[in-house]
Amino acid sequence: MKKKDVILGVYIIVIALLLMIVMKFHNNSKGDEIRIKVNGRTYGTYSLDKNQEIDIDTEFGHNTVCIEDGEAYMKEADCPDGYCKHQGHISKGNQTIVCLPHKLVVEIKINENQETNNDLIPDAVAK
Repeated sequence: MKKKDVILGVYIIVIALLLMIVMKFHNNSKGDEIRIKVNGRTYGTYSLDKNQEIDIDTEFGHNTVCIEDGEAYMKEADCPDGYCKHQGHISKGNQTIVCLPHKLVVEIKINENQETNNDLIPDAVAK
């Protein structure tokens, strides 16, 4: 390895660490509710203030989302891999739990008066 290779490697690591820090602290606002989507369609919206279990039975399978103490997590899933049960507790803006076999997404939403309306910002401009 040459000296320039080492410098490039260190530079890439420093940039990656800075990006990770910015992403971690960029949106750490506590969420107000969860939105559950199945196959891209909204299944329901639930407050994080109320402890509850939500049973989701669809043609893709069964899941149980649990809300406790302002956090949501996947309590049960009959999918073959079970990865969604190991994604942990979510409570902050833009965090998600995804169950790919069941086409299910649980996402944290922040009260609209606290977040910017990203729907009005264009993704791209075409001529």
